[in-house]
Amino acid sequence: MNKQKATLLLADGTIFHGTLIGKPGTNGGEICFNTGMTGYQEIYTDPSYTGQIIVSTTPHIGNYGVIEDEVESDNPTIAGIVVNSFSDVYSRLDASGSLQDYLVSHGITGIADIDTRKLVRHLRSQGAMNAIISSEYEENLAGLKAELNVVPDMNGLELSSKVCTKEPYYFGDENSKIRVACLDFGIKKNILRNLADRGVYCKVFPAKTNIEELAAWNPTGYFLSNGPGDPAVMDYAVNTTKSILDTGKPVFGICLGHQLLAEACGVSTYKMHHGHRGLNHPIKNLVTGKSEITSQNHGFVVKREDVEGNENLLITHVHLNDGTVAGIKLKNKPAFSVQYHPESSPGPHDSRYLFDDFVSLMTKN
Repeated sequence: MNKQKATLLLADGTIFHGTLIGKPGTNGGEICFNTGMTGYQEIYTDPSYTGQIIVSTTPHIGNYGVIEDEVESDNPTIAGIVVNSFSDVYSRLDASGSLQDYLVSHGITGIADIDTRKLVRHLRSQGAMNAIISSEYEENLAGLKAELNVVPDMNGLELSSKVCTKEPYYFGDENSKIRVACLDFGIKKNILRNLADRGVYCKVFPAKTNIEELAAWNPTGYFLSNGPGDPAVMDYAVNTTKSILDTGKPVFGICLGHQLLAEACGVSTYKMHHGHRGLNHPIKNLVTGKSEITSQNHGFVVKREDVEGNENLLITHVHLNDGTVAGIKLKNKPAFSVQYHPESSPGPHDSRYLFDDFVSLMTKN
């Protein structure tokens, strides 16, 4: 079959030419890369990737199709995908369809048949930047540059209120005595599954829910979810987190929730050079001395110097590749957080003990 041409243009002027996958069109966002060998469907449906173009370092994408149950949210909100070799033919017997049809049905534009190793090496060197994929501007580079120039910068961008649930909903056993109020900044479904598997009854609230509404449900504890965007501009969430801490009830945060907990304690966050995204990131637990292989997806991180200078905070986990803070806990309150994904779907299960630790905190109070 005839393949339609597509172009990938980076903000620094770098151009790649390839073939269209997904829906014909033009779309831009911040380009990033994920080193995971499997789990493209879970990656594409992770709300934390909202507004981002995802480059897969794995050369073959699409070869096992998609399954409707293996999603982390109802709809993917990524800006596009970049792959080396794309397969519209899939071999998994229980697949419900092809990745190509899935991308088209959700309006996602992608590009294939480019040298992703060269692209990833470029991003590792030059850092995160905006990019645009198009099947419409092959002969009009000036027009494509103009489209790229209006793509918003991820630094300073608030996205959680756009991807969170619009109405509260419940998950788990309603007869459970352990009730957790989950603030949805872009929550993954497998987080809720892990909580429910431990006997927790969850009520998931929109990102901008105030403390009065959260507390009115009389939860046993609070959960701050993962999500997209820059935590430094989420004053509404930081203020709510401060109010949650004032209740004295257990608090657990993951990824963006970790950053918001830090911000609520006076710790600043900053944008990383190119972020951590993959299924193989090594973390050391400084409390137990054990190491974990983790699933990660974040472009922002908390400032280590601020944590070390805060008398009320303790660093519990560090990233072994670069020494960045991967976990904190409060010394004076039952609250802790990590910068990675203990629910790990896809990925290893080394860190699921953190859900047990959260439940233990709630059953002690």
